[in-house]
Amino acid sequence: MVSLAVREERRLSRRVIPVRTVGGTRYASPALRIVMFLLAVFFAAPAVNAEPYEDNPSASANDDDYAAGKAAIEKKNWPEAIQRLQKAALRDPDSADLNNYLGYSHRNLKQLDLSLKYYYRALALNPRHRGAHEYIGEAFLLMGEVENAERHLAALRDICLLPCDELDILEKAVKAYRAKAK
Repeated sequence: MVSLAVREERRLSRRVIPVRTVGGTRYASPALRIVMFLLAVFFAAPAVNAEPYEDNPSASANDDDYAAGKAAIEKKNWPEAIQRLQKAALRDPDSADLNNYLGYSHRNLKQLDLSLKYYYRALALNPRHRGAHEYIGEAFLLMGEVENAERHLAALRDICLLPCDELDILEKAVKAYRAKAK
């Protein structure tokens, strides 16, 4: 005979994860399926739409200079990228993405002091900006400051709860720098 406590525990456990049995197969209740769907959407949605280096991917669609600056980056036309992104930054000085792209463009012209200025600004605006952490880490490696690069690598490890490209790229760059230094 089953005790009253065991029966009550079984009854309550059925409420925690409600299922129904149809022909011997257990199915999650509609409410549980909705909760599982919402959790999946919540965790997957940001990764689906956003370019990894951008907080606000639609910003360039609303600003011709921003869009032209990104196009110049794609073509590796760094002076043009800087010129257009600076114009866009006059209209939106608090954009972490714009500051990150400006830092990236200056870094590719080997203007490392200017690149750091823009990366620091991007990180001041958004301390969790993955692209800025990756790029500033790479800039520090160019300057021979591996300890500073590793600080930003550690920040990316804290930020990227799931695998992210920025973390992978900076990890590989730090490993390559260390291998080359030996």
